[in-house]
Amino acid sequence: DVQKAVHRIQPFEMTRDLLFAARELSFDSINVDLIYGLPYQAPDRFAHTVDQILELAPDRVALFSYAHVPWLKKQQGSFAAHLPEGMEKFEIFRTGLLKFLEAGYLYIGMDHFAKPGDELAVSQQNRTLHRNFQGYTTKAGADLYGMGITAISGIQDAYAQNYRDIPSWQKAVSERGLATMRGYQLSNEDRLRRAVISRLLCHTVVIKDEISREFGIDFDHYFAEELRHLESSRQDGLVLLERDEIRATWLGRIFIRNLAMVFDPYLEKQKLDAKPLFSKTL
Repeated sequence: DVQKAVHRIQPFEMTRDLLFAARELSFDSINVDLIYGLPYQAPDRFAHTVDQILELAPDRVALFSYAHVPWLKKQQGSFAAHLPEGMEKFEIFRTGLLKFLEAGYLYIGMDHFAKPGDELAVSQQNRTLHRNFQGYTTKAGADLYGMGITAISGIQDAYAQNYRDIPSWQKAVSERGLATMRGYQLSNEDRLRRAVISRLLCHTVVIKDEISREFGIDFDHYFAEELRHLESSRQDGLVLLERDEIRATWLGRIFIRNLAMVFDPYLEKQKLDAKPLFSKTL
């Protein structure tokens, strides 16, 4: 029912055969993406799906929340009435979370799990894990070059986006070899806040002295307002606000997006009545 509703039929056998083929080709790491919050999903049915994935023992698992954006994807409007919401959706996520933890996977954060020996888990333990707009990465400072329509490039402290339609993309490539539509150069303020957010998302802890020395600031003074905003999260048991660090609790790691959002000033500029373009934090 779920796959029929979203018009994406993918039998378990298809996934199984693909993973087996990847192992025969000696892939270093195999990842599986799962989506929760889809129409007709329920905790018991999702538990069966997770059990099937555990049989395949992938090295990494991404457990993404379904993003319902029918104003961008018209086909989503047909099943809006059958989406799990609230506690039912949370219970589906919780079912997957507990099953992967019981199977020995480590929760990296931001919906990602990995086996203890996977380089993603090792990098997090060594505090060398990084994150870019594509997700977690073990390669610090690696540039990303986007080639296709709407693609985004991340090069050092700058971002660039390609044209969103085929005619404009083709015209730009033909005339100047690049399809870049617009770009953005990070300011010192952007770099500072990116560092704080990245360390919270990657390591679940921000060591104040590291940030202060790297950017020449007094952390508590510079982020006084943000620390006040985090006080309610501390009372809810999501974060520890210590003299020398900010550390997410185990519960806070599940809601790590909410903690990181406090340090993102651009979110404050969004209109309150604007339609959300991305999935909810959980």
